[in-house]
Amino acid sequence: MRKIYDAIDRNGERWLLLAFYVMLVGTMFIEVVRREIFSYSSIWGEEIVRYSFIYLAWIGAAAAVKERGHIRIDVIMNYLGRRAKALLYMFGDIVMFIVALIAIYWSWESVHVSWKFGSVTHGLRIGFYFFLFAVPFGFTLVVLRLVQSFIRDLNDFRNGRPVYEGDKLFD
Repeated sequence: MRKIYDAIDRNGERWLLLAFYVMLVGTMFIEVVRREIFSYSSIWGEEIVRYSFIYLAWIGAAAAVKERGHIRIDVIMNYLGRRAKALLYMFGDIVMFIVALIAIYWSWESVHVSWKFGSVTHGLRIGFYFFLFAVPFGFTLVVLRLVQSFIRDLNDFRNGRPVYEGDKLFD
């Protein structure tokens, strides 16, 4: 069981991103062929692409938090010591955690209302709440990754190790 948890912890977002990306590209390819060769397109293809992209964005946000790859301006970090840097990262995680909890609360309300009133998509004719669920799902993953990040930073702070800064795009 531990191996399964470790595999999900290490690659969960990657697998989900791959699945939604393949669905997006595959559906887009099929729709382009249908439109150009058969002069016919469907509304459901456009919906699948749109909602796959939404899930990609929210799951990608959680993956960015895990790898500390979200956009940030870190010029000031070059002038701080290890402990100050760790404290600043932990403060950022706490602020982002609070924002994520607020986002989960408010986005869950829209999912609940959609479920309650049975709204469906125009093309696929399935519950709209499946797609509205992308936001609370993504923010829940963000919260889980923030907790992991905070614990990692706290351990680094206590042990005097340099804080994990993620991979840098530019040096």
